[in-house]
Amino acid sequence: MHEAIFVGQPTPERPADDQLGVGLLRSGLKLNHLRMIVAIDQHKQVSAAAAALNISQPAASRMLTEMESIVKVPLCERVSRGVELTQFGQAFARRARTILLELDEVDREIAALKSGAGGTVFLGTVAAPAISLAVPAIQQVSAAYPGIEVNVRIETSNVLARELISSRHDFIMARVPDDLDPRLFHVQEIGVEKACLIVRKGHPLTEKETVSLTDLPSYDWVFQPPGTLLRRRVEELFIAGDVPLPATVVNTASLLLTVALVCSSNAIAPIALDMAEFVTGNGGGPSEVRILKTDFDIDIKPYSLIAVKGRELPPSAKLFYDLILQRSRMLFPDRADG
Repeated sequence: MHEAIFVGQPTPERPADDQLGVGLLRSGLKLNHLRMIVAIDQHKQVSAAAAALNISQPAASRMLTEMESIVKVPLCERVSRGVELTQFGQAFARRARTILLELDEVDREIAALKSGAGGTVFLGTVAAPAISLAVPAIQQVSAAYPGIEVNVRIETSNVLARELISSRHDFIMARVPDDLDPRLFHVQEIGVEKACLIVRKGHPLTEKETVSLTDLPSYDWVFQPPGTLLRRRVEELFIAGDVPLPATVVNTASLLLTVALVCSSNAIAPIALDMAEFVTGNGGGPSEVRILKTDFDIDIKPYSLIAVKGRELPPSAKLFYDLILQRSRMLFPDRADG
């Protein structure tokens, strides 16, 4: 005979609402323990985690010992360059990060209710959709919901994806790096990206009707950091064309620094076409930038709207997410198909 389980009663697997979290709390688990395990996961060193939390290393070591005593399993193991979380530590850190994020969301939601505003959005994006998707969405939100505060960070996909996992963004417009587990994310492809080469007005190469790969290696270059998608794509073009890679390179993820270096020298830089078309507009320093006409294309794989699976977006971020998705369907109907 099967035991009946009635709606509203606690089951053997799940405690009642008023008993949630009681076990670990009774064992001595504190909020600072959660912050410490997340910091260790992020920094891979107890000393660095201690510095991030503004406590001493002995205090951090004691907290780690306390946590292992509470959960009764080893959470860390020493490696040559610091520490790595065990499978138990990784599970603990993942849940701790979610709990801390939810506490932040409580703060955000209460602040929004108190002020009568719409809340705060944290978005990370690569360069191309910042212009074509983020800017129009910001304009729509500002007009319809003036109380919503939008924070936008432009970076490479490698950086943004890790920051998303660490709860620094609500969602990102980027690509999942090859070295991260795609199962961590909810991914919706929303657009394609093309890149181009920019130089200053009056650059010697602007006198050529069409520029070839063989015209490029003798000049200085401003690249994104090694391993980034655009950097790899340009390097692949040189290698496939049997053309030497540029010898003098400045590496930076900053678009502002990239444009400044290009405008003040004969350097060449690859950037997203949307961004290049923006900075070659009228007025001020950016108008000194020119797009080179090349006999080759720089195509980059599509970018996506990326959120962490199982992490619910707050209302303000969900609104912004939906606006971006709606516009992407207008621009790329064959990509953002739901």
